[in-house]
Amino acid sequence: MDGILLINKPKGITSFDVIRKLKKILNTTKIGHSGTLDPFAEGLLLVLVGRATKLSNMLMSQNKTYEGTLSFGKHYDTYDHTGEILKEDNKVISLSDLEGIKGAFLGTYMQTPPIYSAIKKDGKKLYEYARSGIDVKLEQRMVTINSLEFNRLSENSFKFITNVSSGTYIRSLAVDLATSLNTYGYLASLKRVSSGSFNLRDSYLIEEVNENSLITISDYFKDSPKVVLSDYLIKLVRNGIRLDDRQIVTNEIFKVYDEFNNLVAIYEPVGINEYKPLILL
Repeated sequence: MDGILLINKPKGITSFDVIRKLKKILNTTKIGHSGTLDPFAEGLLLVLVGRATKLSNMLMSQNKTYEGTLSFGKHYDTYDHTGEILKEDNKVISLSDLEGIKGAFLGTYMQTPPIYSAIKKDGKKLYEYARSGIDVKLEQRMVTINSLEFNRLSENSFKFITNVSSGTYIRSLAVDLATSLNTYGYLASLKRVSSGSFNLRDSYLIEEVNENSLITISDYFKDSPKVVLSDYLIKLVRNGIRLDDRQIVTNEIFKVYDEFNNLVAIYEPVGINEYKPLILL
């Protein structure tokens, strides 16, 4: 069983909880997700089954779209409403205030991840340091905010939708926006609505899932270039050989077929005029 599942993760459970439940439903152990959602967040979770687990890094690197609620007046240690309040103020923020600073965040900016995150430092996850009360230096990373729109919900509470690069923490974005306005802010809700070409509207609830819910590897790559190789080269491909521009004329991910129209592998470009197997089928 190989393929991609689009799951609508509910609030209140971890991404690992989703995987644990799906292992039982699908009766498989070779399963994982591509891009964690916090327990308080909901929305699209990409689950990879069987040989599709090899797509994890590729899918994780794609842009994602989120919608949620940004609120002002409080600062939590977790950067969202699930944590402990550390600071408060009474400053009132308007929609025009947000629109005035938005331009500074569009494009690339250096972002510091929350201490309550799964990023590893010296072999330990940051949240493990936080729970132990150990101070660690948080390293900034460059992220990209492709779009960011706001609508006022109530005083100091705003609906937002944003498309961002992989590795962007929306909780950090909320805190950074508040800091730019000389106040405190936090993430009150969060929903992932898309990841790459996948959309939440095409997802399944956990209890709806069965084997027919899978997007097959061949379906996912249906629009990728097709390369037919000789029997001699197919034997080498099955052993994981790299290909070069003597056999290939594309610089995209491509499908390798044998002369009987059987899909044998998915290859990806690496370096200049060189290609390595992404998935062997």
